[in-house]
Amino acid sequence: MPLVVSSRLRIPDDEIELLPIRAGGPGGQHVNKVATAVHLRFDIRASSLPERYKQRLLASNDRRINRDGVLVIKAQGHRSREQNREEAYRRLAALIRSAGLDRKRRIPTRPTAGSKRRRLDDKRHRSRIKSGRGRVGPEDA
Repeated sequence: MPLVVSSRLRIPDDEIELLPIRAGGPGGQHVNKVATAVHLRFDIRASSLPERYKQRLLASNDRRINRDGVLVIKAQGHRSREQNREEAYRRLAALIRSAGLDRKRRIPTRPTAGSKRRRLDDKRHRSRIKSGRGRVGPEDA
């Protein structure tokens, strides 16, 4: 069953590689014996994603994407492998969805007259404080 990212975007199962691994952290005998954590590997460059999504994902500075363009998500928060698999799928879908969003362009604004005045007042105040820190000589006493 393909991963549904949005109504128009689906990722086939054969593009997602799931590897069961042992989870770290506390948990005693269960965590030491059973591979409940999941490594999800998704090759962005070889995927069927639209080119726009690929470019945005590869350009992002996400540490989960390696030099080869492979996204690795580790899910180990739940006790069962199935829940961890679903969590990894959720994270992958959210990441791809966020790459599809268009960011609002920032409109640069100018500082207000009040903020300029406060900044300059603060600079004058700081200058007076610092000028009073000099060495005290006989003429200053």
